[in-house]
Amino acid sequence: MSNPFFLDAHLDLAMNAIEWNRDLTRPMAEIRAAEAGQNDKPGRGRGTVCFPEMRRGGVGLAVVTQLARVKHNKGLNPVSVWNSPAQAWAMTQAQLAWYRAMEEAGEIKMIASRAELEKHITLWRKSESAPIGCILSLEGADSLITPGHLERAYNYGLRAVGLAHYGPGRYAFGTQSTGGLPPQGRELLREMERFGLILDVTHLSDDCFRDALENFSGPVWASHHNCRALVPDQRQLTDEQIRALIERDAVIGAAMDGWMIVPNWVQGETTSESRGLRLEQLVAHIDHVCQIAGNTRHVGLGSDLDGGFGGEQSPCDLETIADVGRICDLLAARGWSEEDVTNFAHGNFLRVLRRTLP
Repeated sequence: MSNPFFLDAHLDLAMNAIEWNRDLTRPMAEIRAAEAGQNDKPGRGRGTVCFPEMRRGGVGLAVVTQLARVKHNKGLNPVSVWNSPAQAWAMTQAQLAWYRAMEEAGEIKMIASRAELEKHITLWRKSESAPIGCILSLEGADSLITPGHLERAYNYGLRAVGLAHYGPGRYAFGTQSTGGLPPQGRELLREMERFGLILDVTHLSDDCFRDALENFSGPVWASHHNCRALVPDQRQLTDEQIRALIERDAVIGAAMDGWMIVPNWVQGETTSESRGLRLEQLVAHIDHVCQIAGNTRHVGLGSDLDGGFGGEQSPCDLETIADVGRICDLLAARGWSEEDVTNFAHGNFLRVLRRTLP
């Protein structure tokens, strides 16, 4: 693409900054070198995301997360787990403070309204040094001590909410768990409707996915999700779920986590190198959604890069987030028009934001 402009619908920037202690203002090589020899977390020394690389790749707009969930049982994904809702809430506030600090430093621009969105798009296309636009999302709602805390979060700029992350949550059942939407989840959905927030169905159990769509009439997207037809796992969307999202004019962000791209991945053992993981295999998921939809209006980028993993679990032909443009090259090679490629790069998610942001 000439003058690329990408919207990435899922990046855990604050988690990397606060919990992983990464200074995302620094060059990628420097961040990796600082982590040499560390093994406290998977992906140490293999990071792919920082502000310089986002700018280099034209990732000018991102949906960025607050992430802190409450511990319910052992053995599930260990990312950002706390022993109480109060602790989880405190972590999300630390993450918010970091976003504000980055905004004050001119690295990012927090976006909470339609006017701010349009102003940012105009500025980004004029200046290579413009701040990166950031729209705030909550990945898993455990940290909301009560549904009433949602109003506080909305007032500080929260614009999208996923009800669950991994395992059973306080408001919904997530990845690697089963069950329908509990009463407090339904109450939270009512609050979300009141404030016009986007429901992110990512990570919901199958029953909660169904219940959430039945009990929520507001805007919906799946920020980082691939297809169960290609990778048979509960974490992926079934064709029926994809059709349900298309009916709501939702957009599905393609995720770059290896175990979501190819089947039979063993967490902690399989690596991108051992599987020969390539972006072309991710494009197969994007194409599958388009085949169901009959158009390109429901796909986008939701990379989840550095979302608890690093280069060892992302495509081998992606050195950093600056390489996302290679996806567009692969789509064009499949015969996609420039308009179709633009839909994927940013147009589809912008369509949802333009009709949703206040």
